[in-house]
Amino acid sequence: MDLLPIVEAIQNTGFAEWMRMSRKGLPIINWMHVVAITTVFGTIFVVDLRLLNYPNASRSFTRLSEEMLRWTWGAFALAVITGLMLFAANAVTYYNNTAFWLKMGAIVLAGINMAVFQFLTFRSVTHWDRDRPTPVAARAAGAMSILLWLSVIFLGRWIGFTKGYNFEVPDEIEEDLFDFGMRLIEAVSGFG
Repeated sequence: MDLLPIVEAIQNTGFAEWMRMSRKGLPIINWMHVVAITTVFGTIFVVDLRLLNYPNASRSFTRLSEEMLRWTWGAFALAVITGLMLFAANAVTYYNNTAFWLKMGAIVLAGINMAVFQFLTFRSVTHWDRDRPTPVAARAAGAMSILLWLSVIFLGRWIGFTKGYNFEVPDEIEEDLFDFGMRLIEAVSGFG
């Protein structure tokens, strides 16, 4: 099945056109995506460190996991939404990009790792929830999770260096980037 016509149709939507033509849209959505992915990784990293017994096993895994993962899921939902928005803006380019597909594969593998942990290893959590070292399977899941999410971040950055943007500035751009940047700096810094 050739998905290229579907990908081209996504790229030709009005929303995708707005994302490409807006000086504000793409950078703001990209920023939100980066913040969401950072939150996903940060919260998962804390849980994974506990699986690796770092700094120790005295903190209840179930409590820590419950506290962190609600933030993880919210941030993951935001990352998916903003990721789809970014994809729409340059869908054909992403579709033909190896780093993009490797990133998607790493996300799928991270999901599989999480599912295996949740449905197999987590069943015995009452035996190692607190004051006991985690079993080898839990430590392996934690280490694999860290590796996969670091891969997602690395591959996400790699996409930006391999996707071949067209750097011509269209005449229809709605605002001058320099003016927008200056107003943003003034708003953030409190000057002006």
